[in-house]
Amino acid sequence: MTVKVFVDGQSGTTGLEIHQRLSEYRSLELLDIDPADRKDPIKKRAVLNAADIVFLCLPDDAALESVALIDNPRTKVIDASTAHRCHPDWVYGLPELSPEQRSAVAQASRVAVTGCHAAAAILAIKPLMQAGLLNADRGLVLQSITGYSGGGKAMIADYEDHAGQMASPRPYGLQLRHKHLPEIMRYTGLTTTPIFVPIVAHYYQGLSVQVPLQRQWLAQSADIAQVHAAMTAYYRDEPGINVLPLSADSGLVDGFFDIEACNGTNRVDLALHGTGDQMVILSRLDNLGKGASGAAIQCMNLMLGYPEWQHLSL
Repeated sequence: MTVKVFVDGQSGTTGLEIHQRLSEYRSLELLDIDPADRKDPIKKRAVLNAADIVFLCLPDDAALESVALIDNPRTKVIDASTAHRCHPDWVYGLPELSPEQRSAVAQASRVAVTGCHAAAAILAIKPLMQAGLLNADRGLVLQSITGYSGGGKAMIADYEDHAGQMASPRPYGLQLRHKHLPEIMRYTGLTTTPIFVPIVAHYYQGLSVQVPLQRQWLAQSADIAQVHAAMTAYYRDEPGINVLPLSADSGLVDGFFDIEACNGTNRVDLALHGTGDQMVILSRLDNLGKGASGAAIQCMNLMLGYPEWQHLSL
């Protein structure tokens, strides 16, 4: 049976990536709308309600407007914006979050895809919370570094047109109210807002979140081997989550952590480094893959009953 799919906002970075991935499916019919009609609510409503699956690759306000136009009960929606990630009526599009989450995504008609920084942070922190090694009120400091493609078309153009002026890494979000914080707290169970400092650097794609830990913060002063065991056990049955071995060179190339190692995949790597009293979890993913379009396609596969990893590389 042919499934009709519409990408609302296909001219943006994520929309283009999703559209390209969808073209690999023979069972899908891609719907389109004339660019001149995209802001016509009558014509927009018609194409939205004709689709079996709608991807929203829009700013938050525009995503809310598009959802309000959908009245076909058979139309399923996958929203890549921030608008619905913490909404109680939407399922969070991170199947690896828990054994129940994959089933919830598969049965959902409304799925909110994760933020890129958020996915990396949540997947690093969740096993420790689940194992009781980390208290919910522990104040964490998270740092994330990402390629400039994470900023969308405008930032890509800025970097490519003014490369010499943006050669050094640039911290941002220094009011400490980054839009991914609410989902990080909601889906890890943290009750104290982490201090989260993202950095954009002069390379195209790839993202890593670092989660530093003091042993004294952990239940029963858990050591690095216990933390690694908790991570390994939590993701034992997850083919898309690669917990790297506990060793001094885990995930390193010539002593450096390669942030781009997951590029072109839908895989997440988790590495743990440290000493007896201090340790750091490093979580990396492709911000355009598992951090955006790849995650959306993974959710679509589950929602349509397709093999979860169809047309996705691990």
